[in-house]
Amino acid sequence: MPIRSMTGFAQAKGQVNPQLGFTLSLKSVNHRFLDVHFRLPADSDALEMKLRRLLREKLARGHLELSLNVERAGGESFSLNRQIVGGYIQAFRAAAAEFGLAAEPDLNVILRIPGALDAAALPADGAVEASVLGKVEEVLERLNQMREEEGRGIERELRHRMEHVRQAGKEIEKHRHAVLQGYVERLKTRMQELIGSQAEPERILQEAALLVDRSDIQEELVRLETHVNHFLTMLDQGGEVGKKLDFLLQEMNREANTLLSKTSGLAGEALNITQMGLAIKAEIEKAREQVQNIE
Repeated sequence: MPIRSMTGFAQAKGQVNPQLGFTLSLKSVNHRFLDVHFRLPADSDALEMKLRRLLREKLARGHLELSLNVERAGGESFSLNRQIVGGYIQAFRAAAAEFGLAAEPDLNVILRIPGALDAAALPADGAVEASVLGKVEEVLERLNQMREEEGRGIERELRHRMEHVRQAGKEIEKHRHAVLQGYVERLKTRMQELIGSQAEPERILQEAALLVDRSDIQEELVRLETHVNHFLTMLDQGGEVGKKLDFLLQEMNREANTLLSKTSGLAGEALNITQMGLAIKAEIEKAREQVQNIE
């Protein structure tokens, strides 16, 4: 399955019979999980459950909004809640008779009562439900086409960013030996200071071990290259990789931070490493912005 964005929109129209049609719309934006919301006519609980199950089978992540608008011949889009309207009229007339008032209820006021007008309810024969479920596949296909098209653009961008990270890592490798030499000089100076202060041999060894441990950035460069290769492999495989790619970028960012901390305080060619390390962090941040929208 190709890489998919979580952003998309699709719409399809259906016809139940000459007197009844509908429009089915599905909008998707990015979200950490699958978050589904519905806008359906009244008495659509059974249909909502079936739609929810179908969407969960076809989609993995995203904030989804599915809307169903029923369109009746003659433009009827609302139904009158006779129970509420009739009860109001009956109560109004009973109150008017009790208090001897010559008045009739105002229809404009009645129709503004919450629940007096309902969106056109679905017929109870199941014909609309069957037609809507039949159209969902079409809407999902259109949505995924749009998401896949945007996903291809995101994938190209991510490969571009990873190439920049890889090239920056190679540039850092060119300066690594010079930086090591700088650490050697610092180590010699520090040891001379300790010897001059008549420090214990164990203390000298501890200081030497600490400086050596902090000196080499080879381990960070190797891990960074490994993460980049893993990242590109996952792009090749496709599918629902958004969360995994985000985790890998966090690991890359951690290696970049460690690399920068190991070379802080050094002059000369270490400044080039700092510049390249900051460039790596910038590329990782740009990649994370894109990954946030991958399913």
